[in-house]
Amino acid sequence: MSGAIVIHIAERSDALMPSGANGRARTSAWIFAALNSVEPHIQNLAELDLFHASESWAPARWPMVAEAVQKRLAAVENWLGDRDYLEDRFTAADLMMTTVLRILRHTDIMSERPALKAYQGRCEARAAFQKALADHLKPFEASPG
Repeated sequence: MSGAIVIHIAERSDALMPSGANGRARTSAWIFAALNSVEPHIQNLAELDLFHASESWAPARWPMVAEAVQKRLAAVENWLGDRDYLEDRFTAADLMMTTVLRILRHTDIMSERPALKAYQGRCEARAAFQKALADHLKPFEASPG
């Protein structure tokens, strides 16, 4: 659902979606790749680390899950190559991919991939990202305990 919402909003903004058919298609494809190809593996790792770490079976499962994450990260990193963003400029696809990559912040996996970490840093450093994140976290900061 979130991918459809992001695409719906991005289609109405030249800042988030290229106007050309090829750029629009690649942006949409990367949004769905973030959500359907990258995020499930990252979520599996986060779930294992954050909710099942004390289970007896977790250490045996962790290498397989981490390998799947690494495979997906390598694919994103390979596409990026020397690019700053997934497209020739920042798009909604970068917003979605960065949001997915943030799930790994409990690990040191991104430090093992300096190019991908730099990409994530560029995306997170954007003023709009900082404002959106701050607005999102504000209710949590205000609540007690």
